[in-house]
Amino acid sequence: MADDAPGTAAWASSGPPAAGRPAAPMRELTEVAPGVWTATAEIWTSLTTVVVGDDGACLVVDPGITVAEVAALARAIRDRGWSVAAGFSTHPHWDHLLWAAELGDGPRWATRRGAEHALADRPDVLAKTEAAAPGHDRDLTGMVQPLPDGASTLPWDGPRVVVVGHEAHCPGHAGLVIPHAGVLLAGDMLSDLEIPLLDVEAVDPIGDYRTALDALESAAREHGVDVLVPGHGHVGNAAELARRLQADRAYLDGLVAGRTSTDPRLALPAHT
Repeated sequence: MADDAPGTAAWASSGPPAAGRPAAPMRELTEVAPGVWTATAEIWTSLTTVVVGDDGACLVVDPGITVAEVAALARAIRDRGWSVAAGFSTHPHWDHLLWAAELGDGPRWATRRGAEHALADRPDVLAKTEAAAPGHDRDLTGMVQPLPDGASTLPWDGPRVVVVGHEAHCPGHAGLVIPHAGVLLAGDMLSDLEIPLLDVEAVDPIGDYRTALDALESAAREHGVDVLVPGHGHVGNAAELARRLQADRAYLDGLVAGRTSTDPRLALPAHT
């Protein structure tokens, strides 16, 4: 993770502050598919996703990054008349383990391995959070719970969300597919800004990454995905998904062959 502290994000303001105290500005949300909204943080072009059911109950995936941004996200959800039913952390890196009391006390899921690593690495998670995005509630940061054993979908009453677990980038990583909307939430995969970031402590990091790309591609094909939302970067369509799959595989092939990469992402500022 980069050491730079985040700056001040741009938000859309909405309505007067509550009496007696200033309100957080409202976070700008963009609907990328029916019932699927994203918000972009200033630091590392990080994307939060909100999946909204017909009744306004919503799932919040990887909320971030600064305290002000997460508070503004909570206000945007509240001001639209939605309510947070649950959260999901795509993987146990600090910037995907954030939360705020304003988002409620619903379940916050991760894969079983992801939840185990979040707990085991919690001192490091807390230290990195405080260094890069100070002020988050330490009692909430990293406190995710494992999905039920064998769960292939999220156990909530909202739109069906399919879990695509894998071991690329870090242990317990998962993508999410929202079939009705044709959306893939890729976590820290398939970015237009980041090269494949390997878990160098794994036994076979390149093999793990290739397996994960295959799993995400298979799930996208099975569920008719035409919108890609990475954890860092920009939302893409089906053609962009195919291009990023090809680019990531080419990068991995180059590593194995020992070739110097010409991937244009290497010239961009470091993200995670």
